[in-house]
Amino acid sequence: MQGLALPADVWERDVLPRRVGAYSPVWLDQLCASGEVVWVGAGALGRNSGRVALYFREDAAALGNPAHPPRGGVERPAGETHELLRERLTQSPCFFTDFLAQVPAAPEEIQEALWDLVWAGEATNDAFAPLRAPRLTLARAQKASMARGGRGTRAGTRFGSRRGTGAAAQVQGRWALTTSIFGEAVVDPSARRRTIAELMLERYGIVTREHVLAEGVPGGFSSLYDSLSTLETLGVCRRGYFVEGLGGAQFALPGAVERLRTQAERADETPPVVLAATDPAQPFGASLPWPKRRDDITAKPARAQGAYVVLAGAEPVLYVERGGRGLQVLVQRNDPRLIPSLEALTAFITADRKHKLSLERVDGEPVVGSDLESLLIEVGFRAGPRKLTLSA
Repeated sequence: MQGLALPADVWERDVLPRRVGAYSPVWLDQLCASGEVVWVGAGALGRNSGRVALYFREDAAALGNPAHPPRGGVERPAGETHELLRERLTQSPCFFTDFLAQVPAAPEEIQEALWDLVWAGEATNDAFAPLRAPRLTLARAQKASMARGGRGTRAGTRFGSRRGTGAAAQVQGRWALTTSIFGEAVVDPSARRRTIAELMLERYGIVTREHVLAEGVPGGFSSLYDSLSTLETLGVCRRGYFVEGLGGAQFALPGAVERLRTQAERADETPPVVLAATDPAQPFGASLPWPKRRDDITAKPARAQGAYVVLAGAEPVLYVERGGRGLQVLVQRNDPRLIPSLEALTAFITADRKHKLSLERVDGEPVVGSDLESLLIEVGFRAGPRKLTLSA
């Protein structure tokens, strides 16, 4: 999944634990500290978060920066403090306390500008901790303190709060320009297309036109077609029509084709699985369309941060809206996959304290008094006056 830009908190909350089982954040901390794995911002999401791509350092230059053309188009920050930070980082990587000592700007301005550079794909850090911390900026924190009757920061004193701000989780670690990762040299475009083609085969197993368009690869499917054809000639992949309803030209790893056939034969035996809506293994809303719903249901599923999808038999059965207040049932009420999917959702939520549901709506209607209320209570939800709740 190198170079894939996902919301920062989705990586450790949903994506990595689903693939390695008993995931520990210490693992990613160690990989980042050793320099083996690096992260790069790829666009802000609101005021406190953004998308992040992970790379093995040795592969980053070949894949390119996800926020820079032609792979991206994030606007380059152009303020005075941004330029001062660039000048300082051009000299060498540094800690946040170095910025405080060497950049003539207020701490809150430095932090604001630094995160602007992060989401623009210009700055990164050798620690993953800043991405876990709520990015409540120093400026907003000071305003909140003043609103509560506090005195704010003691920026004018020798031993004031300027030193303390450097220990905040959102600025820990050593900051550097991403040019130290991607280099200054221009990579041969054909070599980069070949690398991206190989990476997408490893990521999806089967690559179609829809996959390439969903990832926003510059030039679309046609730009990778020659590279995929070359890989076919070398015996790395095969060309065929593997997934009905998608583009006619499809390329697949041999092992992926066999696994797909086996899964299709055992679809009724496969237990439901819960995935984040933004997970690349969740194809609906990206390479596959969401199932059609009744015309009177206005709420539509989307690949939104914080939303979840329950898949059963390779089809979406349930969609949990962002925030956990709404549930959409994507199959008929008498579908035999509905109850196992609700049980899978219950097991997923109760297994981790990071997840919680407070359902107020089902298909846009109040959950209390709905035709699913008794079934939801039966699988583990707790009844309330206006909502049904579920937590670890």
